[in-house]
Amino acid sequence: MKKFEVYRNIRKQAVIFGLPISLFALMMAAILASLLIIIFSFSFGIIIGVFILNAALYVALIRITNHPQLFQMTRVFPKIISNKQNTGFNYGQD
Repeated sequence: MKKFEVYRNIRKQAVIFGLPISLFALMMAAILASLLIIIFSFSFGIIIGVFILNAALYVALIRITNHPQLFQMTRVFPKIISNKQNTGFNYGQD
């Protein structure tokens, strides 16, 4: 019988243009903001600057995705919080 992975786990690994969903959403928000700047700006330098800024943001997000140790996202809280006194012994628990 076939085993299928949980849908929630598949979504965690989804990428668009090499970026995870959350970083892709950040990129799209930056592109929409830059389009508004381009529409209401009358300077060619600002338009070129916005394109360079978007390219730099994309490269930075790709580097963060490929090298996650740059910004290590660890849990702040432990998995289990207990009021038991710590005796220094570890009985097979993490």
